[in-house]
Amino acid sequence: MQDSQFLLFFLNIAGTAALLIWSVRLVRTGVERGFAGELRAMLRRSTANRLTAAVTGLGAAVALQSSTAVAILVTNFVTSGGLAASAALAILLGADVGSAIVSQILLVPQSFLIPLLLLVGVALFLRGEGRRTRPIGRILIGLALIFVSLGMIRTATAPLMESEATIAAMRYLGGDPLTAFVLGALFTWMVHSSVAAILLFVTLVTEGLLPISAATAMILGANLGGVIIPYFLTLAAPMAERRIVIAHLALRGVGALAALALLIGPGLSLDWLGATPARQAINLHLAFNLVLALVTIPFLSPISSFIMRFLPDRDTASSTLAGPDALSMAALDKPDRALAAAAREGLRMGELIEPMLRAAGTLYFTWDDATAAAIRARDDKVRKMHFALKLFLAGLMRKEMDEDQSRGAMELATIATNLEAASDVIARTMVDLAHRLHTSGLNFSREGGTEIAEFHDKVLANVQLALNVMMTQDPDSARELVAAKDRVRALEQHLQRQHLIRLREGLAETIETSNVHQETLRALKQINTAFSMVGYPILAETGDLLSSRLSGKTGA
Repeated sequence: MQDSQFLLFFLNIAGTAALLIWSVRLVRTGVERGFAGELRAMLRRSTANRLTAAVTGLGAAVALQSSTAVAILVTNFVTSGGLAASAALAILLGADVGSAIVSQILLVPQSFLIPLLLLVGVALFLRGEGRRTRPIGRILIGLALIFVSLGMIRTATAPLMESEATIAAMRYLGGDPLTAFVLGALFTWMVHSSVAAILLFVTLVTEGLLPISAATAMILGANLGGVIIPYFLTLAAPMAERRIVIAHLALRGVGALAALALLIGPGLSLDWLGATPARQAINLHLAFNLVLALVTIPFLSPISSFIMRFLPDRDTASSTLAGPDALSMAALDKPDRALAAAAREGLRMGELIEPMLRAAGTLYFTWDDATAAAIRARDDKVRKMHFALKLFLAGLMRKEMDEDQSRGAMELATIATNLEAASDVIARTMVDLAHRLHTSGLNFSREGGTEIAEFHDKVLANVQLALNVMMTQDPDSARELVAAKDRVRALEQHLQRQHLIRLREGLAETIETSNVHQETLRALKQINTAFSMVGYPILAETGDLLSSRLSGKTGA
């Protein structure tokens, strides 16, 4: 009986922790699906000064409830030339403060909030029709479940107060801050959420289970674990991305260790941080990140220069265009298996094209012969893959297949043709336009350059969504992809009008780069359309193209 009670207790603890982790991610997913474009634009524009960048990072982390998500967005901008290294580091330091503020907010729920958030959130999610209605519902549901999980943790940990073994283990951690620090870092890395880890640690302190000395060390360890997450997520990324992540890891890691050494000193009291141990623990998290940002932001320029020298770029072209390149063929006499192989090959084509688009955007602002040559070489590879895939599907369609299999083969052939066309637009149109800009010694106007960079970023985000749709075949994501196609078309028309307004005003830079600007917008729209077509077969199967307004919006 005792063993069964222990198993039940363990399941309660594990289940409530899992709910907390998932709830935090649910909120982040809602923000990313509903407001990713606005967040990306806000981050890109935050280059006026480092203080503005830090405040922008703070706001983005509060919205996403994750400094890790902000880090991944920022590193992409650094690679594309949209952010300087010092501004990117300022954003990440501000995001750390924002993540700490989120922890403060989530620890003070009101009892009426949980049913209210669930009621409104579920209603919006199930009945919402607008592009952002369902994501907002998802956010509200996630917030309610965070509060529910924290309450469940308090209930589940109550029996621990009567366990002598648990009390002894927690007392040991209180006397061994280094072990507690390491455990805090490891747990945060394992759950991939510093917010969830901090909330759990502070809740354990609130219940009197975790001594404040152990909580202090574990919270500082969580700050280290939070920056280890993006480090591992970007291991295969170009050095330009990894450099910022490594610099952030060094700053926050050294800061956490220094704070640990300071706080475990004899006679040092944390009473100034709050009246209760729980308040001291959560305030320590905020104070640490705030002090680290204030101390390091004035020195980010020399820090960035040192990191640049310490971690130089290696093989820019090949790293920018890294990706899979193996062709996987299957026996033609097994249609289902052959279609699966063809689908994988189509996904590989898309995965090869996505970094081509990302790299092509940088050429408009910083020309590089090696990168241009690598893009063209990658286009040749995509063209050969497309030709081989066409032959494979043609051979498959000569076999005996049922109606669904035949339709699937035709859809894959169409998708492959669209992807090859997108690759051709990148390698021939975009690279040629960027080269024309370079050889003429011209630059976009400030407004024009910002428009091109932000439009490129929006199309790149849709390309990444299309790859996700190809992989998951998720109808919700397919609907978002097809809807995004129309938004991109409307945005392209708006940007063309804005360009003509600047032409009428006689701006010299606008006149000189007019053709390049307009042709680039059209090229990006064509690429977006080609990738958006990935969603149509899925929506046709679910009936969305017939039963919703999407059915009338299939044009380019």
